[in-house]
Amino acid sequence: MAARRPVALITGASSGIGAAFARLFAAKGHDLALAALPDALLPAMADEIAARGRHPPVVVPVDLTLKDSGLRIANEMAAHGVEPAFIVNCAGFGLVGPAAALNRDQQLAMIDLNVRAVADLSLRFIDSLIRHRGGILNVASVSAFVPSPEMAVYHASKTFVLSLSEALHCELAPHGVRVTTMCSGPVATQFQYRAGIRSKLPRLLACSPEFVAARAYDGLMRGKRVVIPGVGNKVLSVILRLIPRFILLPGQVGAMRFAAKPPAQGFPKLSHWTEPGELPP
Repeated sequence: MAARRPVALITGASSGIGAAFARLFAAKGHDLALAALPDALLPAMADEIAARGRHPPVVVPVDLTLKDSGLRIANEMAAHGVEPAFIVNCAGFGLVGPAAALNRDQQLAMIDLNVRAVADLSLRFIDSLIRHRGGILNVASVSAFVPSPEMAVYHASKTFVLSLSEALHCELAPHGVRVTTMCSGPVATQFQYRAGIRSKLPRLLACSPEFVAARAYDGLMRGKRVVIPGVGNKVLSVILRLIPRFILLPGQVGAMRFAAKPPAQGFPKLSHWTEPGELPP
């Protein structure tokens, strides 16, 4: 079999943190394969990177909530003669509200995207990652450190990502493969709108997509196990693990209800996963 060209596979690459990762990996000299929902944003991102003189990225329009999405990505990459040296699992979404009141199908889709797809892509290409002595960068959140009523499934999904990634960090290190988990705080992206979060981001915790992507990339290349961008978020991650749960959990309820204000009339649809009108007040 002819040797395949190594690329960095980035999911959720059409906007937000995923787009920041795509630009950063390209600037660092990596060829790319970009996977995201099949809309106009994905080819536009590929065109932007190609216009900078880089090798045109392989574009993989795919809905990662589908069970066969990993196979679709693998087949598309093979058809273009590429394979992953690095994998960045960035695609994800959240929903705010009581789990019993939120749409069950959407919550299961959240698990498919935030959990199943991350596990699939983290495991599917290990042979390729070993060949290129590359790595996996999984995007979790400071939410991974604590359960949260009013955002139960999302926090649980990020706890899974952190646990899986830390274990793979140990398992794959002897093979020369780096595995890093990025646990960011609030980032100014479309994620908040999709989740139903309407309050302003806390100034001490909020970071830009470019900032968190740069810190995560640096941590991956240095072989760090966990990266928490921003001093405020580092402090928060420690506090969340120290406060007793019987105190913390009721506080989480109040915080989430404050964050989930009713959306304004005419708020634009940003994703087929989450219609603003279906979000709880």
